[in-house]
Amino acid sequence: MKTLCPTGVRFFYAYTPMSYDNPLKILSWAEEDRPREKLMLKGRAALSDAELIAILINAGTADLTAVDVSKIILQSVGNNLNELAKLSVKDLSKFRGIGAARAISIVAALELGRRRREHDRPVRTRITCSRDAYDEIKQHLMDKPHEEFWILLLNRANEVLKPVQVSSGGISGTVADPKLIFKHAIEHLASSIILVHNHPSGNVTPSQPDKDLTRKLRDCGQLLDIPVLDHLIFTDRTYLSFADEGLL
Repeated sequence: MKTLCPTGVRFFYAYTPMSYDNPLKILSWAEEDRPREKLMLKGRAALSDAELIAILINAGTADLTAVDVSKIILQSVGNNLNELAKLSVKDLSKFRGIGAARAISIVAALELGRRRREHDRPVRTRITCSRDAYDEIKQHLMDKPHEEFWILLLNRANEVLKPVQVSSGGISGTVADPKLIFKHAIEHLASSIILVHNHPSGNVTPSQPDKDLTRKLRDCGQLLDIPVLDHLIFTDRTYLSFADEGLL
């Protein structure tokens, strides 16, 4: 805020936060409100973005606390941490109270967060042919003495989002409920699916019920815009692909 006296001399009044009795010294705050102590007492999730950045920069200016400085920085990027991560050391150093050392601390912390996300990103198998699907499901169906029905949920790049067991049955059959199958697909935002069931006998010849079920699920997928790309009959030694055999 600024005012103009009759002589034309301008007076500037510094912004003073009103959230605390003495906001210029964090040590004057209640212990549970100080960022460091708050993290120790309540855990890291209890801190705001500004409080976490305040811990990084460690100190404010003569008239602003570290939290206030952090809020100003965040406001400049619309309180968006992704936008904050785009700022360079030079950009951050333009803020009052942020020298090169503090700017480096912020950049380093955000880079660690970015690298963590890279490590958390799962490596997904891309299905390019029926053999890829067989190899992907093998770990789940190998040596099974009874029939099971599984689906592979795929994204638009034909990468496996998740293998899902739909049912488990007896030696000669199992139930595959279309409602349950597509419920899984919708919940995981799958773009397409691959059906798989095993024949413990080792016989890969599809039965008439296998063919009828495949057509039924194919038609359901077309209505829901979640196409069925293939149906595999799995055995420990080999498999049959409905797509490869022109049965889909």
